[in-house]
Amino acid sequence: MDTRPILLAEDDPLGVELMLEALADFHLANEIQVVRCGEEALDYLYQRGSFAARPPGNPALILLDLKMPKVDGLEVLRQIRADQDLQLIPVIILTSSREEQDVVASYDSGANAYVVKPLDFVEFVQAVKHLGIFWVMLNKSPRGSVVSGKQS
Repeated sequence: MDTRPILLAEDDPLGVELMLEALADFHLANEIQVVRCGEEALDYLYQRGSFAARPPGNPALILLDLKMPKVDGLEVLRQIRADQDLQLIPVIILTSSREEQDVVASYDSGANAYVVKPLDFVEFVQAVKHLGIFWVMLNKSPRGSVVSGKQS
């Protein structure tokens, strides 16, 4: 099982709370790092700003909202996929948007999955549980835990 952190990029405090509750119910060993905007997500990934002193390595998984302030989720995704050191991190778009253009743009930009947040809490917990089982416990990265010579 991959125990590297999970990066949760979500600007809605209620969305963060629900996600943390759902992940806690699943008892994952992974630390959940929460960022509130796309700019913070990029700062975390590039170890700059308030994340300059964080331990090195990439997260095991990124849960990325589309509609965030400063830098939106699609731009974060594009920058991740354009960077050789980050491009293999699984990125799941976790959003309330059901718009076809958002789905297409997300996959065109390199999303591994697109999940519409269920409105019902029980359904939300189940969706997160399935995401956790697959992406953290079952999915195998093509390069294992080393990305471009850096421990990830």
